[in-house]
Amino acid sequence: MNPPYKITNSILLLVSSISERIGEVRSAHLDKPSPELRKRNRVKTIKASLEIEGNSLSEDQITAIIEEKRVVGPRKDILEVVNAVKVYDNLQVFTPDNLSSFLSAHGLLMDGLMDRPGEFRRKPVGIFKGSKVAHVAPPADKVDHLMNELFSYISESNDHVLIRSSVVHYEIEFIHPFMDGNGRMGRLWQTLILAKEIPLFEFLPFETIIKERQQEYYDVLERCDKTGESTDFIEFILHAINDALEELLRIQRPNLTVDQRIEIFLSGFTGEAFSRGDYMRVFKDISSATASRDMKYAVENGLVEKLGDKRNTKYRKIKRG
Repeated sequence: MNPPYKITNSILLLVSSISERIGEVRSAHLDKPSPELRKRNRVKTIKASLEIEGNSLSEDQITAIIEEKRVVGPRKDILEVVNAVKVYDNLQVFTPDNLSSFLSAHGLLMDGLMDRPGEFRRKPVGIFKGSKVAHVAPPADKVDHLMNELFSYISESNDHVLIRSSVVHYEIEFIHPFMDGNGRMGRLWQTLILAKEIPLFEFLPFETIIKERQQEYYDVLERCDKTGESTDFIEFILHAINDALEELLRIQRPNLTVDQRIEIFLSGFTGEAFSRGDYMRVFKDISSATASRDMKYAVENGLVEKLGDKRNTKYRKIKRG
């Protein structure tokens, strides 16, 4: 049975907008970030997701932990970061529709932070807002069944991945399958579901937008709890993803170097030989003179070999090894 939610005009418009943004990101070659940018975005993701849970470490401290440098700070906060780094660095190991994989991820994420990490809770749990109970999770004896249903939805649903991943994020928050770590698992699993189909999401820190709107995040969870469906939460998360993509395009549009252009082109080219025109169809914003200089550079540096002459000129990638 599918979790309850409605497809609204707002959701459809957001899916369309996000799809357009993804196209813009790909055409700007931001879907294959440099190692340095990957690390920076990974730090932002970890910081935002853990800061929502009260972690106090800065981006500089998280970067130092990734670089295996000594960091002074609360032991719990440091361990949370160490665990999160392990999980996000091994994101490709986990399988979105596999419940055992989900439990393994929780075991890594919460190792040393709670009793029996990677196991479903055996007790009732409530979420408090001050002294008021904001959410009473389903009884512990229902968790197994609810999580198996949720993972059946992940594997069998034909919903758009943006909607499906948002539904799963909400349902993990609602079911609250663990005594601790549910929020970070919801955000992690949405990232995993998205990244398996659209790889750029592995390094898109949309959690930073959620952190900036943390109170709204909690309010919409509470509202969905009362209505019994995740429609409002889907809209909230899609807004966050759309805004994160807009931010990526705004601040990270690259002025690619010749080396970067050639590397991007050759890594994506699967044919036997290509022309200068083929090269320019990938990099639509460069002139024919720049394309010619790029090809000359590639030949001189042993990256491609030139075939033919003048209008019949083609280039072939030089295979290594």
